[in-house]
Amino acid sequence: MDFNMKKLASDAGVFFSRAVQFTEEKLGQAEKTELDAHFENLLAKADCTKNWTEKILHQTEVLLQPNPSVRVEEFLYEKLDRKVPSRVTNGELLAQYMVEAANDFGPGTPYGKTLLKVGETQKRLGGAERDFMHSASINFLNPLRNFLEGDWRTISKERRILENRRLDLDACKARLKKAKAAEAKASAEHELRVAQTDFDRQAEVTRLLLEGISSTHVNHLRCLHEFVESQTTYYAQGYQYMLDLQKQLGSSRGEMFPGTFVGNAESTSPPPATTSPPTVAATIPVVPTVGRAPNPATAVEGALNLNDVKPPASGTRKARVLYDYEAADSSELALLADEMITVYSLPGMDPDWLIGERGNQKGKVPVTYLELLS
Repeated sequence: MDFNMKKLASDAGVFFSRAVQFTEEKLGQAEKTELDAHFENLLAKADCTKNWTEKILHQTEVLLQPNPSVRVEEFLYEKLDRKVPSRVTNGELLAQYMVEAANDFGPGTPYGKTLLKVGETQKRLGGAERDFMHSASINFLNPLRNFLEGDWRTISKERRILENRRLDLDACKARLKKAKAAEAKASAEHELRVAQTDFDRQAEVTRLLLEGISSTHVNHLRCLHEFVESQTTYYAQGYQYMLDLQKQLGSSRGEMFPGTFVGNAESTSPPPATTSPPTVAATIPVVPTVGRAPNPATAVEGALNLNDVKPPASGTRKARVLYDYEAADSSELALLADEMITVYSLPGMDPDWLIGERGNQKGKVPVTYLELLS
């Protein structure tokens, strides 16, 4: 007990000495041992790494999980070392609702069939999102967290020790200056040598840890590449899923609305889709039909026999194909991405479709697959 009291008194004296030295330095009444420029640069680099790592980590967490309540819940599970419960993604939940709605409306109805197709795609998108979130968490977020909770804590601890060693060193220098008697000077010089040794040893330990920040950057760079690869795979999957869905809906649209390609003014075709540019039909030259206008009974037959339609030389536009398109029947024109074709419209034609020509080939093409050129 007596030993503990002495140690406590000694620690209190050291703390008081450091506090006095720190206060006098702030007031400009005491000298401060400065670190070399290289060491200061290492400290600045470490602080910069820590600050930006925290910001990138937080914003990536927001990107992967926008719901703050869920993020807090997952954080608590992690701190309690318990497994985070599995949750459905928003896409999977939307898919579930669409499938249930299709069953209520009738899976054999046009609306029900479409809901099932879109719901299946949303489920696949939700699964791709889940895989991306898992991959990003393992390959990107965890290494950033490990740095902040491991290496950075060690660096911070050693920096605090170094700061205390520096205060002790400068306090010893101040006592040596104030010492008058020879015995007091000898004692102060011994304390200064010990303090200088402790400071140099701690400075070297801290320097080695700070120089390891460069290795941290290399590791984070590798993790960043893996994050980009995961994100690229996720968006590529989403693009392909939506492209497949668009083709399915495009082929089924012709089955559900066979009279929407060519018709007269009394046609009962549905209104143009909201995603189609409202001015496309107005900006595409309209070619007059040969002879009398077809009646509803022969509209589709006339649409399939497109060889009779002769567009004027100055009444067409060029278009670049954005994506590959597989023709659903003989009335459509198959497309290859990045090829150039000639397009124009026909009277009464569905605004979502145009007539496309490529050499001697001719057929319907979807507007959403084209970039119209001036």
